Amino acid sequence: MSSEEHPAPDDEVTEPLTDADIRDALPEDLNAAGYVGPYLFPNNNRRRVPGVMYLIIAAVLVVAWLATRGSGTALVNAGFLAAAALLAVVGVYSLVAGWDLDVDERDALVLAVKEVGFPVGHASAQLGWRGALSRPTWRILLYSAEDPPSKRGLMLVDGVNGSIVEGFVEENPEEWSPPANS
Repeated sequence: MSSEEHPAPDDEVTEPLTDADIRDALPEDLNAAGYVGPYLFPNNNRRRVPGVMYLIIAAVLVVAWLATRGSGTALVNAGFLAAAALLAVVGVYSLVAGWDLDVDERDALVLAVKEVGFPVGHASAQLGWRGALSRPTWRILLYSAEDPPSKRGLMLVDGVNGSIVEGFVEENPEEWSPPANS
């Protein structure tokens, strides 16, 4: 028998892990619980960078096709033109859909509070996009300041110019009574 088959007495023998031993946890850089300060939402105009890159690549493909058009090479063919056309369409779309997000969530909350017509307690904001050109729109959910809230509203605020796209206010139908002790 070799020493590999039987561990020496002073070697530590580890037990296999059980399901109870394994814990799932977020990495520190993704844990929002300890974050303090305002969150800066990324601007949509970042879409313009890949749009310009797509247009440059499309232009290079067209130039390569034109430079080898009469040479009869098999490496550059009509597929270059098809790829250039597709990249040009996607590039132009990226430029057009790269709206500047001029209204942040705080501005959108202020605009929505002015529109609902009641004092607001709790509120939340979520950024979404609407239409074929992906125009940024804040979705603002608001509850009245009473405890429990008697009204709630949902406002859609344009992220480019701050206009109210749509709004809805109603009596709060949610049940807020404390749970009964059993």
